[in-house]
Amino acid sequence: MPEADGKTAETGLAFAQSHCEDLVRAGDPDRYYATLFAPAAARPHLFALYAFSLTVARVREAVSAPMAGEIRLQWWRDALQGEARGDVRANPVAAALEEAIRVNRLGRQPFVDLIDARVFDLYEDPMPRVNDLEGYCGETASALFRLASLVIANGTEPGGAGAAGHAGVAYGITGLLRALPWHARSGQVYLPADILGRYGVTREDIVTGRGGPGLRRACADLRALARQHLKAFEAARPTIAPSAGAAFLPVALVEPYLAAMDRASYDPLNTPIELPRWRRLWRLWRAARRVR
Repeated sequence: MPEADGKTAETGLAFAQSHCEDLVRAGDPDRYYATLFAPAAARPHLFALYAFSLTVARVREAVSAPMAGEIRLQWWRDALQGEARGDVRANPVAAALEEAIRVNRLGRQPFVDLIDARVFDLYEDPMPRVNDLEGYCGETASALFRLASLVIANGTEPGGAGAAGHAGVAYGITGLLRALPWHARSGQVYLPADILGRYGVTREDIVTGRGGPGLRRACADLRALARQHLKAFEAARPTIAPSAGAAFLPVALVEPYLAAMDRASYDPLNTPIELPRWRRLWRLWRAARRVR
């Protein structure tokens, strides 16, 4: 019986990890492609990290009211802290994440902090200031870069904590700018009120689709902020252990996305910002060669 139970557990884990890979492939293709260039042994654990992040980010879509979202996020907190009722492993993302945490000796607090940051997503409150936006990106995107570097370094200290901070803010701001049309239709505004106020832009201008020159200028300021953090990341890159460099491959896509938004024809509320798959893979391949 113990042998049979062990095989059942292995089969269950294999399904959970495959499920996470499928989720990331469909819902977060940039991180999916980047993970293909990571060491093979680390990939299942990276997919678990990213599937967890994606699942938590999608809570608002899955519920009809913020309180229901709060309950779902609390389940994840309880699961991470060993307080959830029932068998947490019945959830394939939770099962794969638990294995990634165990194998790589990851701390649990960064995951809880990420969940806490995602509470903001459930409501339609404004992002007050630039510092608040940087903090939100730090607890979400930066945390993932840091955790991914720990995974790739097999749980040993990979260095580059400051680099992960800047990478996440650059990547996070860029992602929020790309998602602006979708967020606006959902009534969400992640652009800081202090920058919007500088150009006379209101929340209603965004969620009703009015936009205008002021919004373009506000978005230009945010692109400049993303580039500041991208520059700081490049300056801090030498602090990252070479063995952990592959964790930061998605950063290679930040500048091409920002450049696409620099075009005169760019409309923040209506222009989709995408890169052809071949170009994304080429950028990631070049970045992977650099970290090797």
